[in-house]
Amino acid sequence: MSEMAAAGRLAQNHRLRRGIGILPSLFTVANLSLGYYAVLSTLRADAVSFDHAARAIGLAILFDALDGRIARATGTNSEFGKQFDSLADVVSFGVAPAFLAFTWGAGVFITDQPGLAQNVYRLAIVVTAVFVACCAWRLARFNIQGMAPGTEAKYFVGMPTPAAAGMIAASVHALKQPVQDWRFAVGWLILVGLLAWLMTSTIRYYGFKDISLTRRRSSLIVIPLLFLGLGVVMFSEYVLLVLASSYLISGVTLHAIRHFRRPKAAPAD
Repeated sequence: MSEMAAAGRLAQNHRLRRGIGILPSLFTVANLSLGYYAVLSTLRADAVSFDHAARAIGLAILFDALDGRIARATGTNSEFGKQFDSLADVVSFGVAPAFLAFTWGAGVFITDQPGLAQNVYRLAIVVTAVFVACCAWRLARFNIQGMAPGTEAKYFVGMPTPAAAGMIAASVHALKQPVQDWRFAVGWLILVGLLAWLMTSTIRYYGFKDISLTRRRSSLIVIPLLFLGLGVVMFSEYVLLVLASSYLISGVTLHAIRHFRRPKAAPAD
């Protein structure tokens, strides 16, 4: 009788593990769906819809962070989940932000008249297409190489795709109104091109993967987390833009510091 009970518990645990394995995939589906929704919202081409698209990309970033942590916490990591997550990321953090960056930053320059406006429009097509390609390339490299070697899995090689997409989404969410001036449009496309380059670069970015949510910490940490949460809710336009910009700058700054601190080789006799 005890053997039958043990077999029953084993079968129940196996079904539970199979059910838990579905949970990370559900978060990945949510990530993918939000990316698709962001594309649909961008098609409406008005300030409110642009903001909805930016918010959807922001939520996709949250779901993308959760699916990996849940998979590691429940021990349900799989090769299928890894590839599925990357394909979803191409849509949510490649196609959706590129489409948003193009329509919000250069949509007003869609014209049949030759001249400067048409050149800005063509430049926007090239830059945003490069952004999508760099996003896919970045994800493929991560699937093969993983985190930066010798850093105990603390740093990414290149800017993570959610962070690059988050910079575009945070900018649109903060500024609301689409670009009307060609000079601002060119500056915007330079930023998008910079994000594309950072994704394929070897600059290290902190990955936050070594931060455990289950480890005991000082109770005082609740206070800054509370202020951060309230800031995101009440002043999301400013707080999210500051967070996205700070993360972008952090990798470049630390890379420059490491470069200047690197010991120079002694000249040969």
